[in-house]
Amino acid sequence: MSTASTKQNVLGLISLVENGRMLDAMTAYYAADVAMQENISPPTVGFAENYAREAAFYGSLQALKFTLVSYLVEGDHAVINWVFDYTTADGQQYRMDEVSWQTWRDGKIVHERYIYDTATLARTAA
Repeated sequence: MSTASTKQNVLGLISLVENGRMLDAMTAYYAADVAMQENISPPTVGFAENYAREAAFYGSLQALKFTLVSYLVEGDHAVINWVFDYTTADGQQYRMDEVSWQTWRDGKIVHERYIYDTATLARTAA
């Protein structure tokens, strides 16, 4: 069991993500049985499955940068609002505004839901 508070863990996760270390953040802060879901799609369950999915996404991009907009921690729940800019393999640049709703247990994320409106996905100038 982690001795760090949920807020300390959320701040650690934010720091890793802001520094481009998304997969390190997963290794440090995601539970073995984590369930991750996009909007209302069925969740993907299990660390290995989610790690592979995220690694494939990040590996398909030329560039990716997350910018923190805000966060809120209440008990074992956290909400993080990110804006992320990414460049696809074909050089197209995009910006997405997303909210991550997290449930933490024993210092690890056990459920994370990404909430976004695809209308916020904007192609940006190259």
